[in-house]
Amino acid sequence: MKRDIEQPALLHWKNSSDRKPLLIRGARQVGKTYVVKSFAAAHFDHLVEINFELRPELKKIFDTLDPEVIIKNLKLVLNQPIEPGKTLLLLDEIQDCPRAIMALRYFYEKNPQLHVIGAGSLLEFSLNAQGFKMPVGRVTYLYLQPLSFEEFLAAVNEKELRATLAKIDLHHPPSESVHERLLKLLGEYFLVGGMPAVINSYLANRSSVEYQNQQLSLLQTYRDDFGKYASRAKHIYLQKVFSTAPAMVGKRYKYSHVDSDIQSRELKEALHLLNQAGIVHQVTAASAHGLPLEPHENKFKIIFLDTGLMQRGCGLDAEIAMAKDFLAVNAGALAEQFVGQELLGSMNPHEDRRLFFWARDKKNSQAEVDYLIVHRSHPVPIEVKSGKTGSLKSLKVFMTEHRSKIGIRISQQSFSCYDNVLSIPLYAVGQIHRLLDQLEPVV
Repeated sequence: MKRDIEQPALLHWKNSSDRKPLLIRGARQVGKTYVVKSFAAAHFDHLVEINFELRPELKKIFDTLDPEVIIKNLKLVLNQPIEPGKTLLLLDEIQDCPRAIMALRYFYEKNPQLHVIGAGSLLEFSLNAQGFKMPVGRVTYLYLQPLSFEEFLAAVNEKELRATLAKIDLHHPPSESVHERLLKLLGEYFLVGGMPAVINSYLANRSSVEYQNQQLSLLQTYRDDFGKYASRAKHIYLQKVFSTAPAMVGKRYKYSHVDSDIQSRELKEALHLLNQAGIVHQVTAASAHGLPLEPHENKFKIIFLDTGLMQRGCGLDAEIAMAKDFLAVNAGALAEQFVGQELLGSMNPHEDRRLFFWARDKKNSQAEVDYLIVHRSHPVPIEVKSGKTGSLKSLKVFMTEHRSKIGIRISQQSFSCYDNVLSIPLYAVGQIHRLLDQLEPVV
């Protein structure tokens, strides 16, 4: 299962003349370890893997921070070669050994020729722990999301269709049959999602029961992790926020909607923890009066980690979701979830990604645009429609107030551009910046 992050991001890192140790960040089970192993198999003679969760006794090797001593002891204990330029050293579940994270600084300073990657699903909690000394400026970060729709196309052996998607645009729109085929495959992605284990289950057995059981297993895994980053007393708040999160996608987030009997500060902390774990992402309101976008931290929405997990978290069965108008299920929240997930996946993998929306809450004059992106130093509003029709009143309000030269509507419609509104089909969200580039100098 090829991931786009292998090329160019990982390959560029491998060949960089000023290479730093790499930390791959992302939620549990998004495929961090698999990506590193696949990359190592293609580009290195050896992979030396240390999983601190499976081999906790190896933490003692990092009592020292001296790379020379660390490598010497690893060679003796593991009986494996560790050669600069030929070996990739993977420190997996590195959050379980904070000293190993600290040692990355000295690998950069004293042994930069050795390729070192650290990966961990709950890495953020170690990095933000009190008293932890992060090797600032000595480490490169890489963020990994679930498989995007385009990666999903490659995984289900639709590589030609993916290649076609990378070329079609306003001047070369898809035929109606190709458009319908892409929408059908998008329906499958909405059900399956982008979690590697679920996709593997789907490929092995197209039975919805099998991959939906895998989704339930992943959701339980996230619940089981609560004990790793919160006291038992906090579990009830985490469970409340976690269980309600899938149904709150696309809505303005209110703690009273989670549980009116629980104080908001407890739920706020629980949401923050789930955000750090990568299970939810906040979509923050921004004014759009200048760059960088100025967030209003107390006005936000959320999206879940993955479309397939969101559906299972809402209790939606495959048969319901595969209805003819599948995108209208759950009042369009699935479409908004999908677009947010695709926007995150298409951002620079080296940057900590953030999502924004725009809202005007004036009395008798309310307006809200689902997403706000920046393209070539210009804020661009995005309106998501689950069907083929729908009002663009809020989009027009934003464009008038901020003198935007272009707005985007994402729906089931094919490509078009009218009255400075670029219409993009849902399956082409990952191509937004390429499509906007074609409109220069309009944008």
